[in-house]
Amino acid sequence: MFKTIVNAFKIKDIRKKILITLLLLFIYRVGCYLPAVGFDAQGIVNSDTISIFSLMDMVSGGALSNMSVLALGVTPYITASIVIQLLTVAIPALERLSKNGEDGRRKINLYTRIAALVLALAQSIGIVVGYSANLDPNALWTGAPTWLIGCGVVLILTAGGMFTVWIGERITDLGVGNGMSLLIFVGILSSATTSIKNAFSIVFGGDVNYLWYIVIFLVAVIAIFALIVFMDGGERRVPVQYAKQIKGRKMYGGQSTYIPIRVNGSGVMPIILASTFLMFPQLIISIFWPTSTWYQQWLGTNSWIYIVLTALLILAFSFFWAKISFDPNDISKRIQQQGGFIPGIRAGRPTAEYLGKISGRITFFGAIFLAVIALIPSLAFKAIGDATSAGILINAFSATGLMIVVSVALELDKQLEAQMLMRNYKGFLN
Repeated sequence: MFKTIVNAFKIKDIRKKILITLLLLFIYRVGCYLPAVGFDAQGIVNSDTISIFSLMDMVSGGALSNMSVLALGVTPYITASIVIQLLTVAIPALERLSKNGEDGRRKINLYTRIAALVLALAQSIGIVVGYSANLDPNALWTGAPTWLIGCGVVLILTAGGMFTVWIGERITDLGVGNGMSLLIFVGILSSATTSIKNAFSIVFGGDVNYLWYIVIFLVAVIAIFALIVFMDGGERRVPVQYAKQIKGRKMYGGQSTYIPIRVNGSGVMPIILASTFLMFPQLIISIFWPTSTWYQQWLGTNSWIYIVLTALLILAFSFFWAKISFDPNDISKRIQQQGGFIPGIRAGRPTAEYLGKISGRITFFGAIFLAVIALIPSLAFKAIGDATSAGILINAFSATGLMIVVSVALELDKQLEAQMLMRNYKGFLN
């Protein structure tokens, strides 16, 4: 990958896109450290309720714990994208709109932004209510009403969330790679770096035994990285043979190809959906019952109920996402229309059933892999039994974060190689 980046910098157009991307990412990271007026930042860092929004804080690179103007990060947009995509499958009108070319995609993007705005407003209210004890009554003037300060902070956080969406879209249009994915990528790396730095500060502070936690952590991360990369490239190739066709004086077809069915075709989406599903009740409880602790006590991240529910939800969402992204009936129709067939399988319904059976087996294996990867941090720290260790390293040792980092890095490498290849073709044709 480093070789690809070096070669990309040698091409003027790609170098310009990379520099624009880095500039926009720098602006985003600066915004993550600009404090939102009206909050006691130190009180937020020391607050116990930060665990409710731990996933948001990890994705935003600590912007939530800093209570910055960009504290929401890309979480509202990602959640809105998932909701709109699920509604596209459930609502026929949206499904037809998604297949209506560029105009349809533009309208879908507009609906996604509107949904992101609504979710950003709801999450801002949840954060303000959850951290109401940390509101600064002297932010506007001495003795200012709390509700007025809270409304101001809600507007700041909502505007910051939509500004983050704007930065992500500008990176996608003017830079390299998917803007939203790169913002998450940078945020997760920042959170991991901060966690590791805090861990080393404990070692340098005199607790030499804590070094073993760091060594175990680094070894586990390297092993998980290698496993994720290995599984990300794993696929089952179903061979397809196309019959020869004579059109006029020319003969077409007669070639062999294959249908790639990835082992982890759903990527990190089942983990994100499961985490969001379990985090949503916490958000509602923090808004209407801010003093309640029973949910965190029984369904906290280190409880056995949470671990079991997470595994079951990952399995369910893996099959659900596979049904959305891979339709055996549609693929079977396309193969039959193009004069193709799978050797040994009759065209039509038998082909769809055959592809569905293969997809189900591959999805089950991929779902088990995702569940194991997602539960490793919770099980490891539960076995260690040290809450301090978990509190410092859990942000860096996150399955969701590791998988997103690997997926975004591999996708960025592929896009850079594709753009350089297009550049070479253009020079050859000219």
